[in-house]
Order: sequence, then structure tokens, then C-alpha cells
Amino acid sequence: MSAEEFIAWSQTQAGRYELASGEVFAQAAERVAHAKIKFRIAMALHDAIRSKGLPCHVLPDGMAIRIDAETVFEPDAQVYCGPELPPDTIFVENPLIVVEVLSLSTGKNDSLGKLAAYFRLPSVAHYLIVSPDARLIFHHARGEGETILTRIIREGSVVLDPPGMEIALVDIYGP
Repeated sequence: MSAEEFIAWSQTQAGRYELASGEVFAQAAERVAHAKIKFRIAMALHDAIRSKGLPCHVLPDGMAIRIDAETVFEPDAQVYCGPELPPDTIFVENPLIVVEVLSLSTGKNDSLGKLAAYFRLPSVAHYLIVSPDARLIFHHARGEGETILTRIIREGSVVLDPPGMEIALVDIYGP
């Protein structure tokens, strides 16, 4: 299935799906811990953008990122910068920050397959893999050339430059 065929098909289906190398995968139901962390990280990103006055926008899950002609992911949150996208947009073409919250069924893919795939997009500067059960964020950031730098963050904040902001773990996990 192509990315365009997948989007047309998925809009007629109940539930959430992703496309990887032309194969459709159903998304598992979420636990409350997953949903809460996903909401909190989207709010932390939104608040950081507003506090810095950045020309960026946060989108929650459900917005598609096309990796290639046969791969479409729907991250748990994402940030893009520049003008507001038109209301009928389905694919976010230039995500800057991509966030996946770990789940039992997708943890391996989030940490391996999606990590490699998201950084195939030149616009992606940061990929955050967030634990819903422990105070733990894996921050993968684009370095020079093909280098991807990884920080394991258990306290303090995540610095996201570009676009020039940071989010505190206390805003995601509480005190």
C-alpha cells in the first residue's frame, strides 16, 4: 500500500493505524498512563513555544508524517515551525520535533525502526522517546552529518535547540 492509498483507507477505518514499508499495523489501545504523559508532553511543548514566542506549533497524535512513499507514522506529538498549516492538511511535511510515548507493544519499534526512519527526514532535529511509567526521556538530536546524539534524561529539562526552548521533566511527570 502506498502512503496516499493508506491515508485514504485509514480515514474510513475505526481505530488508528500506521504504515511501514507498505504494510498496515493497527495501533493498540492506550493505557491511562500513556494518555496522561502524551497530553502532558504536548502541553509542555505548547507552553515552551508560547513562553519563548516561537513561530512553532504543536500537534497531538493523529497527524501523519510521511517518511517515504510506503511509510506513514502518527507520533504521539510533534512540533513544526513556520506558518500555520491549512485546516485540511493530513501530512506534516517538515516536523522539527517528534515524540513517541513508549507502550508495551511498540517500544522496540519506537526505539529502533522509528528512530532510524524519523531521522531520514531532513527537518527532524529531535526525537523524544518518553516513558509513561518512569521519569525517563531518551532525547535523540541531530548532530553534524549523519551523527545522532542521545541523552538519557531523568531529571532537569530537555533542551530543544532548534527552535530554542526547553521543557522541564517536572511539567511532564510532576514533582
